Amino acid sequence: MSSVLYDAQGPRAKRRNVVLTVVFLAAVVAVVWWVISTLKDKGQLEWVQWEMFFTSTEPWSTYIWPGLENTLKAAALAMVIALPLGAVLGIARLSDHAWVRIPVSIVVEFFRAIPVLVLMIFGLALFAEYTNVSSDDRPLFAVVTGLVLYNASVLAEIVRSGILALPKGQSEAAMAIGLRKNQLMRLVLLPQAVTAMLPAIVSQLVVVLKDTALGGAVLTFPELLASANTMSGYYGANVIASFTVVAVLYIALNFALTSFASWLERRLRRGKKSTGAVLPANDNQPNAGAGAGPGI
Repeated sequence: MSSVLYDAQGPRAKRRNVVLTVVFLAAVVAVVWWVISTLKDKGQLEWVQWEMFFTSTEPWSTYIWPGLENTLKAAALAMVIALPLGAVLGIARLSDHAWVRIPVSIVVEFFRAIPVLVLMIFGLALFAEYTNVSSDDRPLFAVVTGLVLYNASVLAEIVRSGILALPKGQSEAAMAIGLRKNQLMRLVLLPQAVTAMLPAIVSQLVVVLKDTALGGAVLTFPELLASANTMSGYYGANVIASFTVVAVLYIALNFALTSFASWLERRLRRGKKSTGAVLPANDNQPNAGAGAGPGI
């Protein structure tokens, strides 16, 4: 039996796929075994390396929680600013006026082409040279600035492509009933495009959360990863344990963000669904033809 995408596998193809699957799983098991053995030989799996995270609050209160707080603060500020800014830039790129569309397109393409780390370093130099922001707050301002400039440009392209992906009949029908362009965008296009754009937007928000670590690596911003690095140096040989805890926290944060987005997407789609029921003609017009005479 054939599929739309590919032909059904024959006996030889099935045997080959089984063999490849077994070989791949064996390779994965071998790599996992090698990693565990190496960590065990280095003493990284001993309880003494992990004990402080379960028996003491000092690592959490001194390093992990403050670093997590700074990570969430920078990511939240960047998301709150970049989301509406990206939406405005994306809509502006669709403007019929060249004096709006062309400058916005240049700005978006410019900041999309620059690595976010370069934007952070530039922001740090900018705040140090031309503002009165204290040296303690400059890393946070620089990280948020770099994240906003880069991710707003990426989100602008997501918004633009999401709107352009809608059928042209939506715009034509709205214009046919007399809606103005701002009403068309606000009432017809954006509500439909948001649901389609949501997975891509959430993926970009996950990138925002993870890119805060660049500020800790270069700008001495005390975010979660930088705090783990300081913590591992303070406690000596707990490098693997420290970064494992941080990795679990990053996974939990990103999983919570994507889970919330999946729930929101399902809710939006469910709210837009109709019953789909089609009534028969005699139910829609129960009295149709009732008074017609035989000669009509």
